[in-house]
Amino acid sequence: MIRQIVTLLSLAPLLTFAAPKQLINHPYAAAEPSPSPLDEPQNTGSQGSRMVAENSILRVNSTNQAYDFFQPWLKKSPVSRRGVGVLVQGGCVLVTAELVMNSNFVELEKATTAEKSSATVERVDYDCNLALLRPSDPGFLEGMKPLTLEKSLRVGNEAAVLQLEPNGEIAQTIGQITSISVGAYPLENLGLLQYKFRVPLQQRDSSFTLPAVSDGRLVGLLMRFDARSQSADLISTPVIRHFLDSPAQARFPRMGLSFSALRDPQFRRFIGLTEPGGIYVNEVSPHGSAAEAGIKRGDVLLALDGHAIDQDGNYDDPNFGRVLFSHLTNTVAKLGSEVTFTIFRNGKLIEIPAVMRAPDRSHVVSDVQLADQPPDYIVLGGLVFLELSRPYLQEWGNDWVNAAPKRLVYYDAFQNELPEGRGKIVILAQVLPTPETLGYEDLQNLVVTEVNGKRVQSLSELAEALKKPLKGFQKIEFEEDPKTIFLDAASIEANQKALIERYSLPALQRL
Repeated sequence: MIRQIVTLLSLAPLLTFAAPKQLINHPYAAAEPSPSPLDEPQNTGSQGSRMVAENSILRVNSTNQAYDFFQPWLKKSPVSRRGVGVLVQGGCVLVTAELVMNSNFVELEKATTAEKSSATVERVDYDCNLALLRPSDPGFLEGMKPLTLEKSLRVGNEAAVLQLEPNGEIAQTIGQITSISVGAYPLENLGLLQYKFRVPLQQRDSSFTLPAVSDGRLVGLLMRFDARSQSADLISTPVIRHFLDSPAQARFPRMGLSFSALRDPQFRRFIGLTEPGGIYVNEVSPHGSAAEAGIKRGDVLLALDGHAIDQDGNYDDPNFGRVLFSHLTNTVAKLGSEVTFTIFRNGKLIEIPAVMRAPDRSHVVSDVQLADQPPDYIVLGGLVFLELSRPYLQEWGNDWVNAAPKRLVYYDAFQNELPEGRGKIVILAQVLPTPETLGYEDLQNLVVTEVNGKRVQSLSELAEALKKPLKGFQKIEFEEDPKTIFLDAASIEANQKALIERYSLPALQRL
């Protein structure tokens, strides 16, 4: 039985743009907008696409500087990224969130005139990998025209990917949609609709974010490209539309369940299922929309809002063909809206309404991304403590699943299967050599269980526990060997200034 995950985290790493330095090289939330002059279809030839590009796209320059999770008090060296943004309704420029993630400075540049304006990130949603930029100069976009979104696409449709040469010339490459499916987006592992696109792209300037257009409309934004197979993943127009039409703080809803295909005829007979389709619910997240609605493990999902679900979890979409049913719950549905499941349970057909809600991140054990914010840390006499997160594991490189400590990778990948109320996982990441840590220099990546007799499930709890040493010592206990270590509390207090000076620390903690 093939288990398909809708919302639970996947162990496989998501490598944004698999091509090694071929096109895009980096580590890594909607009804139709109001009509614009570009609503009428335009010439699909090269001249038509060129006219659209000159009036609707800009070069986006971004300086980005991420935090170093091995030394969380420091930032890494700044890097420059260049992409192509698309003007949309409301006077904002649409780009991928990855382009401006951890940005220090963002600049918009007109391709034809090289006129520039600084910009601010007005909205960003890492679930769907989209961001809106607004120029600092209110008149900068005067004379430009926003693009509208293509409503319906099918496999085999063509579109032009737009790139910019260093001199501002527009390069366009015609590609073809090879499949339309629900797939994982780079940062959150959220299953959203995406277009697989075959296109022979070449290295050009401004290649980080690229728009694809057809008939004068935006088809999608390119977010991953593999030069070996000449294939790309595009952020789809339904996802873009959901993002543009949602309130600033809204997120994409999720059901909070995982399921298996029901192709095994013996298993179908065993559960008494005579209906032609349906999928088997393996797990239900305790804090998701499915759990609140009363969907249980062992239920068979047969239909959603009247759309029959087949044995693989797909339904017939009038615009895109057969796609996974989660497109209806994660993208078509809005936060607070209600969907109705037809369910087979204990030999009976029942209907269950479910209110779509955003994921409850208060119970997340390991954060999937921590963009645009510094990581918390505590340095105790040279011991460096962090909370486990995906960005920390990704410091081991593209092959972090195999290269990072296996215990920590397991906790990150299967955090939804950990006991309820597990809390954050606090780790001793490394040890800075000091007189207080003599003999402990080789300790690293150990999971903290208790400090001074108090259970620890967050850095805040660790900080509180450290305020009450036992008999003059800080007693720290771990899951792994060595099970327990002791540090002299008075010595740590006396040498704090020396520790800060020795390792140029801005502070001994950030909470």
